[in-house]
Amino acid sequence: MISTVVWGTGNVGRLAIRAVEANPALKLTNVLVHNPDKVGRDAGGLGGLNHDLGVAATDDIDAVLAARPQAVVYAASGDIRPDDALADSVRAIRAGAVVVTPSVYALYDQEGAPPELREPVLAAIADGGGSLFVSGVDPGWGNDVLPLLISGLGTTVDVIRCQEIFDYSTYDQPDSVRYLVGMGRPMDYEPLMLAPTVPTMVWGGQIRLMARALDVELDEIRETMDRRPLDATVSTRTMGSFEAGTQGAVRFEVQGIVEGEPRIVIEHVTRIHPSCAPDWPAPPNGDGAHRVIIEGCPRIEVTVEATDEGENRSAGGNATAVGRLVGAIDWLVDAEPGLYDALDVPLRPAVGKLGRSKR
Repeated sequence: MISTVVWGTGNVGRLAIRAVEANPALKLTNVLVHNPDKVGRDAGGLGGLNHDLGVAATDDIDAVLAARPQAVVYAASGDIRPDDALADSVRAIRAGAVVVTPSVYALYDQEGAPPELREPVLAAIADGGGSLFVSGVDPGWGNDVLPLLISGLGTTVDVIRCQEIFDYSTYDQPDSVRYLVGMGRPMDYEPLMLAPTVPTMVWGGQIRLMARALDVELDEIRETMDRRPLDATVSTRTMGSFEAGTQGAVRFEVQGIVEGEPRIVIEHVTRIHPSCAPDWPAPPNGDGAHRVIIEGCPRIEVTVEATDEGENRSAGGNATAVGRLVGAIDWLVDAEPGLYDALDVPLRPAVGKLGRSKR
């Protein structure tokens, strides 16, 4: 079995603990935490399982990496600490581990990433013999393997559109929702995630990756942005109240332009309450969904709704991202050391997992 560390036990990490435990090819050997209150706690409790796993959480990074784990699921957030997330991943690669993570956006399309990001990773791979695969849901499988797979069903394809449509009141990261995205902030507030060029920094790699897979040349990548205020103050179950007149919904597109037309589009429609921007696209049922639309002949539309942790759609999305990453570990361990992306790493059936649910 492949000795595996889960680094971070937040929204993604607790799901990663469960995914590693359920994977017959992997053995959870350590859990790394930053919060001193979590040190010494059993991984089963941190992962939301109803039983102990006999693995106590630790904050001793040096000791964990000195034990030379074969794999690390790096689940600490990179939203507001991208440099730290990259440095931590490089550290684990240099220790010889296969690292899978959703936290380093610029490396989703590793071939198109800036040299200053690729070179430290490649140097660590050469020194330590580890590997890196960065993926998630959106960015991730929702705008790489899924749309590319579905595009192959078309006779002709005019536009590939990938949508994430979500009620962000279910997203258990208040700082990200209120400050990075700007929900509940005045309309003259400039959220970092919505600043010009930032959506392209996060999702542009996925546009380039799809273009590469489709063998088309991009003229450029463009962005569109629209924001709406709340008409009335709303109360949310998990994130408190949001005042009337503050930002209540965001809609943006990152567009891959081919021969002057937007042909590969990643669109986000994000609300803090369903009453805001009712004329924008909505999920078919519930709090959120990922959708791929292939405009062409035939027109194809696929909507994915995932739930976890009490029918929570955000947790469900995170769980699918974890499934993509944890499910790739054994393939990466068998492959040559390297820097990989979604076009390299296959999405495989759930071999050995059927009927292994443990809660």
